[in-house]
Amino acid sequence: MTIPTCYEDGFPRARALDPEIASRYIAHTLIEDPEADAVVDLLASLEPTTAARFVSAAMDQDEDELASAPRVLRDFFDGLETVPSWVDFSAFTPGIRMFHRNSRLVLAAFVAGTLIEGFATNIAKSFLITGRLRESGVRRLRQNNRHIVEIFIPGGLQRTGDGWKLSVRIRLIHARVRRLLKHSDEWDEAAWGAPLSSAHVGYSITAFSARLLHHMGKLGAKYTDEERESFLAVWRYSGFLMGIPETILFRNEAEALRIFDVGNLCEPAPDWDCAVMANSLVNAAPLVAGITDPVERRDLANYVYSVSRALIGDALADSLKYPRQSTFGVLPWFRTQGRYNRLAGYLFPKYARHNNYTNFTGLMDVSEFDMDGISYRMPDHVHDERSNKW
Repeated sequence: MTIPTCYEDGFPRARALDPEIASRYIAHTLIEDPEADAVVDLLASLEPTTAARFVSAAMDQDEDELASAPRVLRDFFDGLETVPSWVDFSAFTPGIRMFHRNSRLVLAAFVAGTLIEGFATNIAKSFLITGRLRESGVRRLRQNNRHIVEIFIPGGLQRTGDGWKLSVRIRLIHARVRRLLKHSDEWDEAAWGAPLSSAHVGYSITAFSARLLHHMGKLGAKYTDEERESFLAVWRYSGFLMGIPETILFRNEAEALRIFDVGNLCEPAPDWDCAVMANSLVNAAPLVAGITDPVERRDLANYVYSVSRALIGDALADSLKYPRQSTFGVLPWFRTQGRYNRLAGYLFPKYARHNNYTNFTGLMDVSEFDMDGISYRMPDHVHDERSNKW
């Protein structure tokens, strides 16, 4: 088996834990998304406005507009019409209820825990090269928030739902960025494998689901076994729509956590690229929350650092060059603030307490909603600062 050089040290350690999943993970570092890649290759030959119009027509099932669309695009969307036999839309309801009951904690856990752990892997490299958090980080993070919100709207993952459309949009964006990276001289495929590989997308979905549940629980979220299983089912179908092969797409929580753990062992130790991306994310959080005052921004960033360090642990935080902080009592205090704010909201509905806790957990309120609807434009340059708005 061909192994990208950056995984040569970690692969033996991962095999010692689970040889089957370790081999699967490494194999998928070289697997891309042939169907989506073919669509993007064709769209790249069209005028950008025309390409976006065809994608929009396919998303909205506009048959009149689709009549003149390329066959490869129509075939791609026709293939997505078939829902896998393992999908039960009625089983999504408990997870959707749990999501909305704990909505503020979802985004807090996502930013302070899940995304940081993702950036501690080679996933960080594509973000660093493209500059997606450097030049338009607030918009990108708000788009991520929008996707999460939409897949947990009742019916959001049905064919006409925005959660379905945004999941498929992410798949096409991944293919477009993959194409840009492969045609640049900055991606080292021999060392890192395929850009935005199936391994990394499959790893990410385990983090967005099972690891997110873990971090939410540490922040005070409450859920039943039925709700956690349902929450994972929503993410699994969204991951399928994002193009993750079923050979690396988790089937249950135990497998999701296993893929996450084995993937971590395969990945190289966090380097400066990882540290740059993780710290950029923490410092972007206040801007996403709409805080522009420099003192308030710095105060909230320090608060996010402390919560994040408590979630991911001192060893990982130190490797990502976090500022030194004590995490003693951070999570109990966070949970206490949560109970206090819920009680205050119950007793005094018009009372809104403005503090670091509410600022951080208020990220749910700042998702990216374009007035003209979902944009299907795509980046046209590998560096975000040189790309037209998308």
